Amino acid sequence: MMLVAMPAHAMSVADFLAKVNALKAKGAMAMFSPDIGVLKREVEGASDAYRADLAAAAAAGRKPGSCPPPKGKTKVGSTELIAAFEKIPPAQRGISVKAAFAAMMEQRFPCK
Repeated sequence: MMLVAMPAHAMSVADFLAKVNALKAKGAMAMFSPDIGVLKREVEGASDAYRADLAAAAAAGRKPGSCPPPKGKTKVGSTELIAAFEKIPPAQRGISVKAAFAAMMEQRFPCK
């Protein structure tokens, strides 16, 4: 049998929030769900892509979309992240977690 690598699917905000709500419904049993790792990796990937986009903009001499502190100097908590995603109107939640994360960072850390 041959396995073919598939490109990673970008998770939408709607899918992300559905998983969050499903975990909340599980209560304490959510700790044993593999979805916690899935959500964590999705946010880490969005954060890494966001930082890479900032670095690419700087290298190309373009103005960055935001000016956050250096990595590790600030932390966006899950409560803040979920609240930002929940502010997105349901009709627009088809955007990727990556795009929503970048928009949140642009709002939180505008360049002065």
